[in-house]
Amino acid sequence: MEKIVEQGLLYDFYGELLTKHQQRIYESVVYENLSLGEIAEAEGVSRQAVHDIVKRCDRTLLGYEEKLKLVARFASIKEKISQINELSVSFENGELKDQRLYGSQVRDLSDQIMREL
Repeated sequence: MEKIVEQGLLYDFYGELLTKHQQRIYESVVYENLSLGEIAEAEGVSRQAVHDIVKRCDRTLLGYEEKLKLVARFASIKEKISQINELSVSFENGELKDQRLYGSQVRDLSDQIMREL
């Protein structure tokens, strides 16, 4: 996964667990794409301090994901829902002739989703 996308997802799931100061700086980097120098000037801290805060936030957010696995479960469930949608389109287009097989596949995917929740 591209680093900025991964940072955004991790922040979406765990960002509220950071301090307000960390949130403000991390959002400036990830969402506003500001340079460390721009953030440092706006926050009244050194560029090195901003760099350290961003690195600390990255480690913290990754640590939460290692323990809780919310982003991984979200991605897995999203993929299974996509598979269900593909099966439905194939069924509606007459590409799947065996209704039992279709039902079995959808049921299997939905059971997997329920176990992940």
